[in-house]
Amino acid sequence: MGGDQAPGEIIAGARQAMAAGIPIILVGRSADLDGIDGLDLIEASEVIAMGEDPAHGVRRKKDSSLVRAAEAVRDGKASAMVSAGNTGATMASALLRMGRIRGVSRPAIATPIPVPGAGPTILLDAGANAECQPEWLVQFAQMGSVYAQTRFGVAEPKVGLLSIGEESSKGNSLVKETHELLVSTPGLRFVGNVEGRDIMTADVDVVVADGFTGNVVLKTLEGGVKAIRRAIDDAFAATPAFAAAAETLRPALDPLYETLDPDTYGGAVLLGVDGVCIISHGSSNARAMVNAIRVAQEMVGADLVGSLRAAVAGG
Repeated sequence: MGGDQAPGEIIAGARQAMAAGIPIILVGRSADLDGIDGLDLIEASEVIAMGEDPAHGVRRKKDSSLVRAAEAVRDGKASAMVSAGNTGATMASALLRMGRIRGVSRPAIATPIPVPGAGPTILLDAGANAECQPEWLVQFAQMGSVYAQTRFGVAEPKVGLLSIGEESSKGNSLVKETHELLVSTPGLRFVGNVEGRDIMTADVDVVVADGFTGNVVLKTLEGGVKAIRRAIDDAFAATPAFAAAAETLRPALDPLYETLDPDTYGGAVLLGVDGVCIISHGSSNARAMVNAIRVAQEMVGADLVGSLRAAVAGG
């Protein structure tokens, strides 16, 4: 029920995923859903709107689609939940209904940041926790490392701490205290402080930050990539000669566009809750939803939650 293009694009993506062999259960208000024949449905009479206060919405609307989806995972009726709706409400529903993995202080949103010519960099926290403690960031590093291994096959992920300089003396008190803890955290390949310019490089696989900083970084990168794509398209369309040249260049640029398109990655994963929860972009189309559902299926099959549980317990 949630997302800028819901429910049409969500249903279309679900149908494509089902055609690819992934079992799907929709959660929502049947009266508002067209074209769901053949798809299982959990009826939910309420909807938490995109602009609604997350905590208030989850507490007040117990029969909302988000709450019912999280309960389906908790109760074993579903293996994972995927939503393009209200991010805060998605997170709150998963946290309150699924619960946290034992030992996890706070869940974190892990978002793949595209890196041309290489695998993506995992950025976390991308917005779940505006204010953080050093110990939480250490857990984010542990969980992000496990996620990079599980989803992208990185054997020993290089973990960096986002700061305003590479030196260990740089940064605010949170960064300095976290740096000291990460240096002595077993099982992590901590490469030290990294700067914003390092995120879209192969120099680091996981970048850790508090949720406020991480979300600002994420939105800044999204806006920057869109501005560059728009400028390139405008330049190609400026004259007939440029448009003709674009026809030659497009095949070389298409793979880059594919890499930089957030729909390619399907969404972020909420790490730390006791179940798989995929948070898709609010503007997700059918393609993005298919990819998000595929990620959910892969993470269930790879037992991401079990690996996270072991990592946190070992830390």
